[in-house]
Amino acid sequence: MIRPLQSHAALLADIRTAAPPDGGFRLWWLGQSGFLLQWQGVHVLLDPYLSDSLTRKYSQTDKPHVRMTELAVDPAELSFVDIVTSSHNHTDHLDAETLRPILAGNRSLRLLIPEANRAFVADRLNIAPVVPVGLDDGNTVELLGIRFSGIAAAHDEVEYDQEKHARALGYVLQFGGWALYHSGDTLRYEGMAERLRTLAVDVALLPINGRAPERRVAGNLSGTEAAQLAHDIGAKLVIPCHFDMFAFNTASPDAFVEACNRLRQPFRVLRCGERFDGIKRSE
Repeated sequence: MIRPLQSHAALLADIRTAAPPDGGFRLWWLGQSGFLLQWQGVHVLLDPYLSDSLTRKYSQTDKPHVRMTELAVDPAELSFVDIVTSSHNHTDHLDAETLRPILAGNRSLRLLIPEANRAFVADRLNIAPVVPVGLDDGNTVELLGIRFSGIAAAHDEVEYDQEKHARALGYVLQFGGWALYHSGDTLRYEGMAERLRTLAVDVALLPINGRAPERRVAGNLSGTEAAQLAHDIGAKLVIPCHFDMFAFNTASPDAFVEACNRLRQPFRVLRCGERFDGIKRSE
């Protein structure tokens, strides 16, 4: 099994060290599509999956979710988090065993979700439907000084509920002069790159596990497609995710790296638990 670069006490100690004096941001990859953003004392947890719930759920089926990477941190230790996002309703992006301990330890936590999923989220997490903050494609909301913009995600296609709310979203976070795009699970669709280009994305967090019908799960960008999308939206840096979690649904980052090098697209491949210290304003 893959060991995180930092985990548990060591990871928490790293998170709690003094923030950079220049007011910059820091980012940790926690596995799958989960990231922790730290900026000016605010902590945003993006699509965390920090349990073995899916491994247990599918252990006696013909689609076992065998974990490849050890757990980075106990979610109960993340009560200091201010904002948590869920991009869509799949368990590795909306996990009750991850989110309930965090919610229990922090009554002021903001939970940001697609508006279309409000009833589903409330039921899964056993919370009142009014608790989550709902967002939709093309809309924005500001939480603790961070502006979140909803960008529809195609997993496998862009889907809407009866009120025309998008069921899956990516989020662009704008703060302190930076813009961070977390796509959630998505394929590329017409007009997507053009919309994102207007938001001047500094760092794009994109899945690279691709799509394969034999997996019997919704697909994602491949490594080559992720590199191309990052290039086309003008991202100053792209970081891959959604790999090395489940043995049946992963991909090597090699094709992603090769494509980024060919396109001259700046990138960084993180290990689980690794910190990224942001980009300088001059970059």
